[in-house]
Amino acid sequence: MSLTYLTTLRPKRPDFLATMTPEEQAVMGQHMAYTQKLFDQGKIVLGGAATDGAIGIIVWKVDSAEEMQRIYENDPAVKAGIGYPELHPFRIGLLAGR
Repeated sequence: MSLTYLTTLRPKRPDFLATMTPEEQAVMGQHMAYTQKLFDQGKIVLGGAATDGAIGIIVWKVDSAEEMQRIYENDPAVKAGIGYPELHPFRIGLLAGR
């Protein structure tokens, strides 16, 4: 049985997209590569970011709480502390085509 989780990442400043330092750009590139790999493995149901840069959201399907914690803690953006990350168990209540 798989478990569903929701992670969010809220930047520490409202103009993050426009003012990212080269170091932050590198971390976000690593974050994108990390999440793409997990998407390719079927761990991500959906992911994206608000176009105003206010928040990024990923909905996950994983095998265990331990797996989710490991994935979360190893995300380059979480490790670098460039935003305010959150991790929550999640239940999909509405889904198109379901």
